[in-house]
Amino acid sequence: MKKSYLMIAISMTLVQGCYTAPPYQASSHVAVGYPGVSIGIHFSTYPDLVLIPGYPVYYAPRLDANYFFYDGLYWVFYSDNWYASSWYNGPWDWVGYYDVPVYILRVPVRYYRQPPPYFRGWRADAPPRWGDHWGREWEQRRSGWDRWESGYAPAPAPLPTYQRNYPGDRYPRAVEQQHTIRSEYYRYQPREPVTQQYFKPRVQQDQQRQLEQRQQEQRQLEQRQLEQRQQEQRQLEQRQLEQQRQLEQRQLEQRQQELQRQKELQRQQQLQRQQELQQQKELQQQKELQRQKELQQQDLERQRSQPEPRGRTNVPKTSPQDQAQKEEDARLEYERKKREDAQRYQDR
Repeated sequence: MKKSYLMIAISMTLVQGCYTAPPYQASSHVAVGYPGVSIGIHFSTYPDLVLIPGYPVYYAPRLDANYFFYDGLYWVFYSDNWYASSWYNGPWDWVGYYDVPVYILRVPVRYYRQPPPYFRGWRADAPPRWGDHWGREWEQRRSGWDRWESGYAPAPAPLPTYQRNYPGDRYPRAVEQQHTIRSEYYRYQPREPVTQQYFKPRVQQDQQRQLEQRQQEQRQLEQRQLEQRQQEQRQLEQRQLEQQRQLEQRQLEQRQQELQRQKELQRQQQLQRQQELQQQKELQQQKELQRQKELQQQDLERQRSQPEPRGRTNVPKTSPQDQAQKEEDARLEYERKKREDAQRYQDR
């Protein structure tokens, strides 16, 4: 027995001398993990526990270990970490720095049977300076942990002395068996959240984990559905926007086509008016030419009908051929003017 205690003390000293506190990731729930961790605590019988004066915490004065009992759980400070168990010999579960109960943290230095090297120089009747060791963030998160009045401390939890009946080989190693025995002989209701979680039956813990897992899966499913709906909504908005653009494009094309048709209609109407004006002009020219012909014919007939005056030289008469030539020249002149007018119209 003494030899095993000596080996435990030597191993703890060697580990503590080279260990520094690892960073702790804060969680939204009580951090209890690493079930069944071996920390070198192996007792053949139930240890003797003594109540610390003014504190609701027990310690083991005859063990070479930082071994305590509080709120229905055994607590061990080993290798700069805290571990808890509902049975005196484990298995031990790691507890995060932010979740260790304040009354465990307030235990004075003198009750640590294997204090780490950085405890040296600290007051023996005061709690360890956890804020100096674990950092500013821990100090801010656990603000006020070292301020309390001993007269207002809660009553200590009763010791689970029924465990004296399970020394050596009779010690239950299965966690389910430990829970069954404890629920039969130990009726204490814990007050600390970490202890309450620890005291839940393993079935309840599994159910709780399954419930949390289902809730997480449900949240993930809802998140995926939300993202899918948002994506579908974005796609719908894009399709609507594209349809709106296409509609506006068609309307623009229709307006352009309508404007083009109007322009073409106006051009045709203008061309038709110009053609009508040209036809009217040609008709007037034809009438004017016809009138000139008629006048010329009348003059010719008058000349033929009048007798030649006496004593006057004979005026040569215009032959029919000359008259025809004149008419042909007049017609050619008319055609030339007509072509010139048409050319000027096309040039415009």
